[in-house]
Amino acid sequence: ITQTILSIHHKVVTQNKRVSITFNDHRSWFLHMRDVQETDRGWYMCQINTVPMISQKGYLQVVVPPRILLDKTSTDVVVREGTEVTLDCSASGYPQPYVAWRREDGKAINYNGETVNLVDGNIFQIRKVSRLHMGAFLCIASNGVIPSVSHKIMVTVHFPPMLTIPNQLEGAYISQTVVLHCHTEAFPASLNYWTNEKGDMIITGDHYEDSRLTNGYSCHMTLKIRTVMPNSFGSYRCVAVNALGETDGFIKVYEISNPHSNDVLEHTNSSDSMTSIINNNQIQSIETNSIHQNNRNSPKSKSYFDPAANLKNSSQQSSNLIRSNIIVFCIVHLIIVYLIT
Repeated sequence: ITQTILSIHHKVVTQNKRVSITFNDHRSWFLHMRDVQETDRGWYMCQINTVPMISQKGYLQVVVPPRILLDKTSTDVVVREGTEVTLDCSASGYPQPYVAWRREDGKAINYNGETVNLVDGNIFQIRKVSRLHMGAFLCIASNGVIPSVSHKIMVTVHFPPMLTIPNQLEGAYISQTVVLHCHTEAFPASLNYWTNEKGDMIITGDHYEDSRLTNGYSCHMTLKIRTVMPNSFGSYRCVAVNALGETDGFIKVYEISNPHSNDVLEHTNSSDSMTSIINNNQIQSIETNSIHQNNRNSPKSKSYFDPAANLKNSSQQSSNLIRSNIIVFCIVHLIIVYLIT
């Protein structure tokens, strides 16, 4: 082991300009080292030349914060869905840094059949990548010496369009407003549009409103038919196209009866009935007035049924019948009394 003398008594003998010494009353001596480097790591000895010689050793541990070695670390990658992807992250430092991977957005990782939040090791390998893996991954290196460092690697997954239609049959009645829904997923982003039964592309106008909401590789399409007309019924096609493929789906709009038509009809019939009654009364009144006029002018009169007069006559007849019964009862009672006496 090679030993290098740094100082003798109060004189520095090394050529290293970063080394200096101080002392206190020639009793305490201090070795100072500026801008410490990894090469300064090792054993240091303070020696007193007495008989016997006295010495004391100390170890200088030099720690180095972690650093990502970009020339040995993966860059952003673009892969097809279903293939394998391997990311590598190299770091230096002392002690040797610990390397781990996580998603930048903090979401869990589907790692070869397991759901984890953190993956240990310099190598990050996914055997069958899916669109759910798309996003930014962080390679984090730490060794207990602050600060820890990280490096971002973007994983882009390409896949052909796929679409889902929640309702393939939509019932609508004349003058109704109806909304058709279509959900697509694709990357690179797909060209999305609607066509009618004739194959004509539908654009936003007075009758149709085409809108979409995009979130990453997902797109939710809606087609609003503002006022359904007879020619609005039929098949509507939702189409998604990108460089990797094309897909489509159909929605059938068919006619149904207006659920409010029965209520309107019942209300109308009820109104008609009341109107009829009122009109009949008016007609009867008019006819009665005409009859009275005719009675004044004609020598011959016709009899008409009067409900009020009939009710009055019935009451009088009932009263007369009651009186007759009472009289008969009294006469019979007197005769019986006479015969007994």
